[in-house]
Amino acid sequence: MKYFAIIVGGGSGSRMLSEVPKQFMLLRGRPVLMHTIEAFDKSDYNPEIIVVLNVDFHQYWENLCLLHNFSIPHKLVKGGTQRFDSVKNGIKAIKTKAIVAIHDAVRPLLSKQLIDRTFEEAERSGNAVAAIKSRDSVRQNTGTHTIPLDREEIYLIQTPQTFSSEILKKAYTQEYRNEFTDDASVAEKLGIKINLIDGETRNFKITFPEDIRLAEIYLDP
Repeated sequence: MKYFAIIVGGGSGSRMLSEVPKQFMLLRGRPVLMHTIEAFDKSDYNPEIIVVLNVDFHQYWENLCLLHNFSIPHKLVKGGTQRFDSVKNGIKAIKTKAIVAIHDAVRPLLSKQLIDRTFEEAERSGNAVAAIKSRDSVRQNTGTHTIPLDREEIYLIQTPQTFSSEILKKAYTQEYRNEFTDDASVAEKLGIKINLIDGETRNFKITFPEDIRLAEIYLDP
């Protein structure tokens, strides 16, 4: 069996109050995306790494790799209008039967152990999606008022979301829908039962300026 990691980095820097997309912002002196790629490079499954970026930033990324002497092998693929399109382009680059982890470029703090567990579970049962239970009380907006939900039944979904290539290739032949917020929702539309595995609190998405500072704390020795 072959293993792949599709790292999706199509986001802009708007919520970071920066003109630089957040996957390129510096974390401990190096772009966030480099930390993410390194995490997958440490996996025992030795996945081939595909990085999906807006084509306008391909040369920018290659220049960053030269500047930081970053040499971990990876294939660069053109991003799409929606995340759905970017993932679809990444999948098209895979020409063989495989287990495929899809991960957000701006989640750089995941552990090797989490990556390996998603590959292991997906190979056994077809898919594995990282998630953590909500620590907070949760309410749902019904349109006219809000109602409480049982937080013991609420999971916050992360990436990696790891699937067999057969499931992914079939799932991404569907037309895009607004409810396709992640890969699990795309696969589930085909009737695939989603298997959740324990994610990690530190595996958060860098979205706001304070997230960079929090990530630096986690990286302290």
